[in-house]
Amino acid sequence: MLYDSFGQRQISTIYTQSNQYRVILEADPAFQTNLASLNQVYLPGIGGNSGESSSGPTRSPTSGLVPLAAVTKVTKGKAPLLITHFGQFPATTVSFNLAPGYALGDATAAIRKVEEEIKLPSSFQTSFQGTAAAFEGSLSNELFLVAAALVAVYIVLGILYESFIHPITILSTLPSAAIGALLTLIVAGVDLDVMGIIGIVLLIGIVKKNAIMMIDFALDAEREHGMDSLQSIRQAATLRFRPILMTTLAAMLGAVPMVISNGTGSELRYPLGLTIIGGLALSQLLTLFTTPVIYLTLDTWAHRWNTWRHRNDLPPTQPPSAGQVHS
Repeated sequence: MLYDSFGQRQISTIYTQSNQYRVILEADPAFQTNLASLNQVYLPGIGGNSGESSSGPTRSPTSGLVPLAAVTKVTKGKAPLLITHFGQFPATTVSFNLAPGYALGDATAAIRKVEEEIKLPSSFQTSFQGTAAAFEGSLSNELFLVAAALVAVYIVLGILYESFIHPITILSTLPSAAIGALLTLIVAGVDLDVMGIIGIVLLIGIVKKNAIMMIDFALDAEREHGMDSLQSIRQAATLRFRPILMTTLAAMLGAVPMVISNGTGSELRYPLGLTIIGGLALSQLLTLFTTPVIYLTLDTWAHRWNTWRHRNDLPPTQPPSAGQVHS
């Protein structure tokens, strides 16, 4: 009844040849400016005699009108003009912007700290929305996604090279890429955001190709040409230097437009380009020296393990019997 009187409910539409007019149900505007007008609002009563249905009482205007003041109490006070809801519960939104020099993670941590200090009642439920919610969601799954990617890469490389140790050699190039990406962001004064994390995940697929090109060539030289591990990895590092350098430069130059662009959305692509360029640059400088060392170290350990296992698998030597004569 209140909405019918003061809420401008649309009850119909009148169509003409050239226009259409919406029919609005409301009280006379002269009664909408005075609080005393609420005393003139009447509610339809509940009929319990004729016309009553078998399922319960029916509402009938002829059964008597009840004044609104008989069932309500009107008081004056301050209240919001609009009550928003989230998940069928009354909710309110508090927006914030980041101050210069602070990351989104700092803001969410500060908000959580203030929430604990003011000690909200248990009936209050708080949650982040928008970019802050996406940031928290990405951080909660970050370690799982990185671990799943590393496990998947290890399994694929293990099947490809039929070895348990050579995939470790290839994956050893990833820490240098992550360190290079983080150092580049620090030097550029850019915080590690969602796009930076995406760039680090992309480096898992890009950086390991340097080690793959060397390890694949070295294993082929050992298995097909009978070289030892030192000769094979030295020849692989020498012959594969140019293609490794060319592919790395191609990937780095492909990320340059994301760094130098200043158009719409460039602030999102800028951290992604920095992580790719910095990770590839440091990985290129280090993996050409560290990959052969790790390859030789793990190959030496593998040979020692195989020798020790073969020695333990041999049957024990039987002592000669009394009837045997040895010359």
